[in-house]
Amino acid sequence: MQIGFFLSCEEYAPAQLLDQARRAERAGFDALWISDHYHPWTGAQGQSAFAWSMIGALSQVTTLPVTTGVTCPTLRIHPAVVAQAAATSQVLLDGRFRFGVGSGEALNEHVLGDRWPEADERLEMLEEAIEVIRLLWTGEQVSHRGRHYRVENARIYTLPDVPPPIHVSGFGPKATDLAARVGDGYCTTAPDGLIRRFRERGGGDKVVQAGTKVCYGPDRDERIATMHAVWPNDALPGELAQVLPTPAHFEQACELVTPEMLAEATPCGPDVDEHVAALRAYADAGVDELYVQQVGGQHDAFFDAYSREVLPRLRS
Repeated sequence: MQIGFFLSCEEYAPAQLLDQARRAERAGFDALWISDHYHPWTGAQGQSAFAWSMIGALSQVTTLPVTTGVTCPTLRIHPAVVAQAAATSQVLLDGRFRFGVGSGEALNEHVLGDRWPEADERLEMLEEAIEVIRLLWTGEQVSHRGRHYRVENARIYTLPDVPPPIHVSGFGPKATDLAARVGDGYCTTAPDGLIRRFRERGGGDKVVQAGTKVCYGPDRDERIATMHAVWPNDALPGELAQVLPTPAHFEQACELVTPEMLAEATPCGPDVDEHVAALRAYADAGVDELYVQQVGGQHDAFFDAYSREVLPRLRS
């Protein structure tokens, strides 16, 4: 299993993200994931850098592959525009770009006043968006009249030699089946049975990527408190992450989340054994590439510990 670093546009400012990318490469991480959101999940996270600007900047400071984890190409940005952005990213990164896509969250996608569709319709929109994107990546002039999207006389002129693979995220059975059917790979956040479902429903040996969070630092209690203050939304159940519309609504829902709930699910503190065991669970579940996000700063300690102890043990 390859180990990558997860750049969180919700928690860190652009200059911090670029510094983290450089340090991740020096520390021995294999690749980068970058989130693509309009809002942070909560006000405490405090940032919302535009992912496509960041990808252009990343192409100038790192030689690592970069994946969007993940872009929603259905409402906030039309798939024809996203197709152009992804094509340019692949050119800038010399073929090292992977395009992660998903059906999105109301938090980010309703900001233009569009109706937030039910899950089945969102997946239908995502499948059509992927079709439009791949048509445009042929370099031909495209006109498309589908159920959800229209494109007229559109052609992308700046194209890579090889289009980026499209990795489709899935957090339920229907989305996972869609990923297996139309994706070049699969994105998830949990080492659970959906990975096996992806492979059995047509995913085969396609790449499975996953993202996870840790909160490394010398004081476990302080790190648990930080995780609870900054990322309590990680413990919200069910479809809340897809349907709540604003950071304020997430903050209200997160009043039900306790520090103990987060400590049980997320490695917090300096115990390297705990970090290694949590990450190995993803390898055991069939993940090919795991992307680790460090919550709450303290990146000096994080990169030092992961470079010296965690990464070598995971690769041994």
